[in-house]
Amino acid sequence: MQEIHITPADSLQHVLDAAHPGAVIVLEPGVYRQKLMLRTPRITLQGAGRDSTRLVYGDYAKKPDSQGREYNTFRTWTMAVCADDVTIRDLTIENDALHPEEKGQEVALTVYGDRFLMEDCVLSSTQDTLFLGPLPGDLIQRYQGFLPDELRQDRPLSQRFHRCLIEGTVDFIFGCGKALFEDCEIRSLCDARDLGYVAAPAHALEQQEGFLFHRCRLTRAPGVTDGSIFLARPWRDYGLLCFRDCSYGPHIAAAGFDPWRDSGRDRTARFYEFPAQPGRVPWVNPQREA
Repeated sequence: MQEIHITPADSLQHVLDAAHPGAVIVLEPGVYRQKLMLRTPRITLQGAGRDSTRLVYGDYAKKPDSQGREYNTFRTWTMAVCADDVTIRDLTIENDALHPEEKGQEVALTVYGDRFLMEDCVLSSTQDTLFLGPLPGDLIQRYQGFLPDELRQDRPLSQRFHRCLIEGTVDFIFGCGKALFEDCEIRSLCDARDLGYVAAPAHALEQQEGFLFHRCRLTRAPGVTDGSIFLARPWRDYGLLCFRDCSYGPHIAAAGFDPWRDSGRDRTARFYEFPAQPGRVPWVNPQREA
C-alpha cells in the first residue's frame, strides 16, 4: 500500500494526480488553500482531525473566469471527487467566499464518485455547501462544452457521510445522489435573507433511493431565528428524501418542507419523515409509490 505524507507547503493536487489507486494520503495539520480535483479511484485522504486539517478555497458562482464567463455553481467547489471508492476522514473542507446573497452559490465539496465515504469531517460553506452527483439530466445536456466530462457523469452514484458536521444556509445539501447521512450534525448558519433550506434533492422519477438522514441532529448557529429554516424543498420534480429518527431545533419551521415557490413540485416531491411530525405540510409522506 502506498502511503504519502504531505504538509500545507506541498501541492496536494500534484500528489492526487501522481497517486496510485489504493494509496493513503496523510495530510499533516494546517490549512491547505488549494482548489482540488481527485480523479484516481480507491484513494483515502486521512487528516489529523477536523479542527486541525483544513482544505479551503473561495470560488463563487458570480466570479468571472478567464473568458469573462461566470463560474456557475458547479465550478465553485473547493474539492471535487470524480473517482469511485474514495474515502475521506478527519478533516474539514470549506468554501470561505461568504456573502452568497451577493456572490451566488459557493460549493465546498462536489462528489461525482460511486461508493464515496466521508467520516468525522466538517463541510462548511453558505449556499450549496455539498453537491451530490450526478447532475439532473437537463443540466448534463445544458453544460456540455462548459463543464468538463468529469462533472457531467450520467450514472448512478452513492455516497455515505458518517459522524460529519455539514453546515450552510440555503440548499446546502443538494443533487441527485443516493446519499446516506448517519449520525451527522446538520447546522444552519445565519443568512442575510433570514430564510434557509437544508436540502434540495433533484432525483429523477426512476430513482428509487435518494437522500436519507438517519439519526441526524438539525442544529443552528447563533442568530438563526426560530421557524426560519425548512428541512427541504424540491429542486426538480420527483426529488426524493427521508428524515428518519432525527432531532430538530426550534429553528425548523413547523411546516417542515417548502414547495419551491409556485413550481408545483409539491405534487411530485417524494418527501418522507419518520416518525411523522405534527403541523407538517400535507404532501409529506405521500401515499403513492416512492
